Amino acid sequence: MEIKKYGTAGTLESSDAMVTVEPVEKGSGIDFELESAVIHQYGNSIRKTVLTTLENLGVEDVRIRVVDKGALDCTLKARVEAAVYRSLNQIDHIPWGGAVR
Repeated sequence: MEIKKYGTAGTLESSDAMVTVEPVEKGSGIDFELESAVIHQYGNSIRKTVLTTLENLGVEDVRIRVVDKGALDCTLKARVEAAVYRSLNQIDHIPWGGAVR
């Protein structure tokens, strides 16, 4: 899946996360940035959840920024999915949780 334009999902409220995705040059890979108050305790887990979700979506080239405010894994997955689909202008037939796993 190729990111077409800037996409965002989430809020900066407690127990949520703001996820933004931007297109990058093909072959650039994943440029991942994480901001979190609990980065020392959960940074590796957050990173794994985000990267696994991108992999399940088939996204290989993207700049992704996550501002975590204590979101659970299920919330992180949903925010990444939503940001990616918004960047594609896909609003119908979204396989929430199905094809994404």
